[in-house]
Amino acid sequence: MPFLHLHKLVFSLSALTQYTTGSFTVVGADQARRAEFVRTGQLNQMKNRFEMSETSLLTNLADSWLGSLTINLLCYSTVFIPGYFLLQYFKNSKYIERAGSGLVSKLITSCVYGHSYDKIVADSAGAPKGVQGERSMGSSFVQLLFCFVGLQVSYLTWGVLQEKIMTKEYQNSDGSIGHFKDSQFLVFVNRILAFMLAASYLGLTRQPRHTAPIYKYSYCSFSNIMSSWCQYEALKYVSFPTQVLAKASKIIPTMIMGKIVSSKKYDYYEYFTAFLISVGMTMFLMGSTEASEKTSSTTTMSGVIILVGYMSFDAFTSNWQGELFTQHKMSSVQMMCGVNFFSCLLTTTSLLQQGGFGVSLAFMFTYPVFFWDCLILSVCSATGQLFIYHTIATFGPVVFIIIMTIRQGLAILLSCILYSHPVTVLGVLGIMLVFAALFLRVYCSHRLKQLQQRKSAGETAKNQVFTLNASPVCR
Repeated sequence: MPFLHLHKLVFSLSALTQYTTGSFTVVGADQARRAEFVRTGQLNQMKNRFEMSETSLLTNLADSWLGSLTINLLCYSTVFIPGYFLLQYFKNSKYIERAGSGLVSKLITSCVYGHSYDKIVADSAGAPKGVQGERSMGSSFVQLLFCFVGLQVSYLTWGVLQEKIMTKEYQNSDGSIGHFKDSQFLVFVNRILAFMLAASYLGLTRQPRHTAPIYKYSYCSFSNIMSSWCQYEALKYVSFPTQVLAKASKIIPTMIMGKIVSSKKYDYYEYFTAFLISVGMTMFLMGSTEASEKTSSTTTMSGVIILVGYMSFDAFTSNWQGELFTQHKMSSVQMMCGVNFFSCLLTTTSLLQQGGFGVSLAFMFTYPVFFWDCLILSVCSATGQLFIYHTIATFGPVVFIIIMTIRQGLAILLSCILYSHPVTVLGVLGIMLVFAALFLRVYCSHRLKQLQQRKSAGETAKNQVFTLNASPVCR
């Protein structure tokens, strides 16, 4: 029995040796290769799934407004960060004390320091000023009609095309359908034409000598770009009438930003009308049947966030530009040129880094109608700015506000007719309340100015009488 067990043990050891070195080796190698093949296939499947999920994640991130915003800000930082360090270097090194008379030195001085206004009062005083002679009633009416029609045509066309480009599909002769998504490219095409028009106008006309440091335009340029980007991006989540009413209600953030930037004080009627506008906006949003069609709460919240960003950036832009006008006395066209220059610089840098030019131009060649829409959009935006400056210079800001208020109402009506945006009775009442508050604000502002002028004239007359009585001749 022990021998038998020993024999079995020897046989088992022999079989084990054959398994590893003999005929069983082939079977073991096949099993190992089969197992390795299975493991390799599983790894490849996992790798493919990971790559697909990673690509899908990046695509979704780039298509989302938050991802697009993050990428744009990172691209803008490649301009702002080096610019900030260069600015600090020139200021800390007191470059102004050793600056020469060459072209580079003048350029650096203009960008970093500007020109002291006190030193050039005499120079700027010699610049021709717009002397407005007495105009007849007929001439004034023709001028007013010209401004009204120019603003309406420019910005009504601009608003309709803006909504079409961002919300509607394009179709070419082959039947292929495409949807344009790059809001930043639209900002670029608007700004580049406005910059070219402003630069051409400055080159052909005599202007007051420029005194502001050029880098200060970058702040309102950035906020202007962001407000425009938010404006285009919001059309993906809210209707154009909703966006127009949001613009009409941006008085409150403008007032808040005015207190922050300029420490401005406001009258009671301004707070009251701002409250009425906010109530009207709320009524419109609650009464819009389109809001109930939004199936995703994320989309609705995205639209609200983008609109808040638009109003905040736009409020900063106007207040910062007002401060520059007050401090440095530049002309409106100089402001237009400086702001659009930095806007072109920032958007060009970002589009080049993201490859947006190639994609947008390819879309433009694929769908030729898109090219004409962009061209008309940029022309309307640029000429609209010129009409704004001409209207304010000729008739003042009150008339300009009235014209633009009428434009907003017409824009809502035109968009509802063309794109079938449904509005309920409550929404209509909200619209009426918003524009009634706007007209009330304009009336109160105009009336308050008249009272202040009468009070000032009365005080001047009293001072003249007091001076006359106090003179030795009257004693």
